[in-house]
Amino acid sequence: MNSQRKPAVLAVVIPCYNEEEVLPETVKQLTELMQEMERDGLTDAGSAIWFVDDGSKDKTWELIEGYVVSNPYIRGLKLARNRGHQNALLAGLENATGDVLISIDADLQDDIQVIKTMIMEYHKGIDVVYGVRSVRELDTPFKRITAEGYYHLLKKMGVNIVFNHADFRLMSRRAIEALKAYEEVNLFLRGIIPTIGFPSSTVEYARAARFAGESKYPLKKMLALAADGITSFSAVPLRLIAALGFFIFLFSMGLSTWVFFVKVFTNHATPGWASSVLPMYLLGGIQLLSIGVLGEYVAKMYMETKKRPRYFIQEKI
Repeated sequence: MNSQRKPAVLAVVIPCYNEEEVLPETVKQLTELMQEMERDGLTDAGSAIWFVDDGSKDKTWELIEGYVVSNPYIRGLKLARNRGHQNALLAGLENATGDVLISIDADLQDDIQVIKTMIMEYHKGIDVVYGVRSVRELDTPFKRITAEGYYHLLKKMGVNIVFNHADFRLMSRRAIEALKAYEEVNLFLRGIIPTIGFPSSTVEYARAARFAGESKYPLKKMLALAADGITSFSAVPLRLIAALGFFIFLFSMGLSTWVFFVKVFTNHATPGWASSVLPMYLLGGIQLLSIGVLGEYVAKMYMETKKRPRYFIQEKI
């Protein structure tokens, strides 16, 4: 493992969607950090902060344009339309220049001081450094339980995922080039990147409250991302359907035996009830659930076979 890497040209990639409230403070804090790391010899001249505007409807892009003129560290990418957080992040990673790239959200919830530790890990020869939340004190009990339960569920399903890691990470240039070989349309980067296999490590940090603005991941989007994580990396739900079918067969055989016993050996049988109503409701519900799971996988295959572009860049400054 190479432990003598030279100061790196760093690119910090930040996807943005309607972030005009928090952007000035984000630029201020990250600019100060970039200057400090250059003075300390952690990064080299040419390092930059890349903001990716994901079709914002507010003044986010106007602010980015202004910062590009006034701040030598700022670069900007504008997508042709809103493509979602994962596609915007990928656009930044694929188009930003630098020896090492760090992805982080614009809301300042991730501790930017951890970036120094990530760079130090890179200088030790590490290609991917994952930012991992050490505590979830700011989360509601519901969010904490469901989030941690989801990570455990993915692990049980065989998905190689880093526990309590979102999209705050460092990647070396060769890791980025490897990422470009993945052509999935249904992106779940926190599941894809661990499959690359280069040397990796983790750094822990405590997440802060959002500095300003609103979360861009409401429950609906979180559920959609969760579904992508499962269906893009695991065939376990399909196997569960097969197992469920087998157990329903056993249950049906047991139910038939019970109905036969009641009918022949007792006087308590209600004609036609058990033999029709119970199987109808049970099998109907199972069939709808199974069709839904199968449909989700078919939809994923449908989108993948189209091979449509994941994003278009309208402007690069």
